[in-house]
Amino acid sequence: MGLLKFIFGVEEKEFPKERKIKKILLVRQHNQLGDMITIIPLFRGLTETFQGCEITLIASPQNINGIKKNPYLREVFSFDKSKLFKTGYISKLKKILRVDYDLIIVPTTVSISFTSNLIARLANGKFRIGPASLNGEINKESCFFDMRVNLDWRRTPDVSSYEKSLEIVKGIGVKVSNYKGVITVEAGDIRYAEDFIKQTGKKEGELLIGMHPGAGKPQNRWSADNFVELIKRVRQKYNAVIYLTGGGSDKEILDYINTKSEKPAELYYNTTIAEIAALAGKSDLFISTDTGIMHVAGATDVPLIAIFGPTSPFNWAPMREGVHFLRKSDFIDDVSVSEVFDVVEQVLREKRKEEK
Repeated sequence: MGLLKFIFGVEEKEFPKERKIKKILLVRQHNQLGDMITIIPLFRGLTETFQGCEITLIASPQNINGIKKNPYLREVFSFDKSKLFKTGYISKLKKILRVDYDLIIVPTTVSISFTSNLIARLANGKFRIGPASLNGEINKESCFFDMRVNLDWRRTPDVSSYEKSLEIVKGIGVKVSNYKGVITVEAGDIRYAEDFIKQTGKKEGELLIGMHPGAGKPQNRWSADNFVELIKRVRQKYNAVIYLTGGGSDKEILDYINTKSEKPAELYYNTTIAEIAALAGKSDLFISTDTGIMHVAGATDVPLIAIFGPTSPFNWAPMREGVHFLRKSDFIDDVSVSEVFDVVEQVLREKRKEEK
């Protein structure tokens, strides 16, 4: 680290408030889809504070789908380490890094990223902001930044990750009007969702309810048998078309649920993030475990029920009206089917009142 500090270290300095900020680079390398969606309020806050600015984002191949064609971003570049020995890719990366940025930021909420810190320092920019520490963990590359921010939520453990995204830029006066996520949905995505609804044979007056049983982390998965029972109870009380979302890694749990159910649910399988958002936005209710798709549904206006286990819903539940969450303990199956169904009834009862 001594050599890197000698080569890339800079002196700390105050942010020049009189400077016009037109070009901004953000470097966000965390691989989780949900982590990326939770920093969308940062995009909004920067555009609201520095009106007319253009934001470029360097993301990872794993999380880039959550912010494709985001209205707050001028350009998104996928930083893929496996391509670093390909000449064409290196040329594109150099082009991104050589832009004359007024401000470079490394948003940090989950962990400190050496790669993100280094990319930010290698990029051409007038002022860089990054973490000095994260919850007591010292950032060894903090010397790369002109402004170094101590990020510590240990005394306020219930702060939402959506709010945390703004902490690194509070010192330069960035504020935001709201913390809701944004997924860009285009006409083709809407048509895809509408075609799916037609294929289900949904009749007028029937409810459309989506469920996402999968989760990247096994401890965040509510039992497949619980979903089977929940689907049974919903069908006993409501005329509803029920669909399940998921990708390749969810196939086993989706097949199990449909094999155990009296009537298989419709499968909205291996779709894009935007297509899921389009269908969720047309649904009467969406039920999800604590995973990236929860944040996708949270970026729409659909009533959302989120089931939590080891993680805190105060940290990770989407920040908007119409989001309901349940958590009993670190063991997600301590949340019972009856408890989830009670919230289903409550949400649908409120929805009927609003529609009258």
